[in-house]
Amino acid sequence: MTKFFGNLHLVLVVGFAAAIALIMAFNASAPADPNAILRWLHLFFGIVWIGLLYYLNFVQVPTMPTIPDELKPGVSKHIAPKVLFFFRYGALFTVLTGLAIAHVSGYLVQALTFSGQGNVNLIGIGMWLALIMAFNVWFIIWPAQKKILGLVEATPEEKASAAPRALIASRTNTLLSIPMLYAMVSANLG
Repeated sequence: MTKFFGNLHLVLVVGFAAAIALIMAFNASAPADPNAILRWLHLFFGIVWIGLLYYLNFVQVPTMPTIPDELKPGVSKHIAPKVLFFFRYGALFTVLTGLAIAHVSGYLVQALTFSGQGNVNLIGIGMWLALIMAFNVWFIIWPAQKKILGLVEATPEEKASAAPRALIASRTNTLLSIPMLYAMVSANLG
């Protein structure tokens, strides 16, 4: 058992296989149409993305100043790059599956242009908040973090100016995630 649970990729493969078995077993009462599969994947990737956003903002960033200097490279050279990889791709796949859900369900344009009614406009707000957040991840946080973590060449001044930029974008995403999650959960657009 230790060998199995020590292999994250194997655990994920078995987890997805178990989900597929569940989908097939209950297909009569909960049909596995493309929208249902997309919603499931959207939820999975969203948990990865927002979970890591909250980890970074609630745990890693506030804790870093208290970590002894000799231990900081353990976080900045090993943990943070891996976290940021899953963070970026969690954001990307959350947005892509969300847009696919809206397209398959027929409300993509109405939601993005706020030309629908009620819940379509509510989900549109959630979609725009998520798009802003994903933009922050890919075009502000990640480029700044590459400098901060030494993954790209940067002068000490560039690293110093990147840190507040990354923090502001990350805290902006934390702020936006709260109404975004409300919009996503409350719209209920089967």
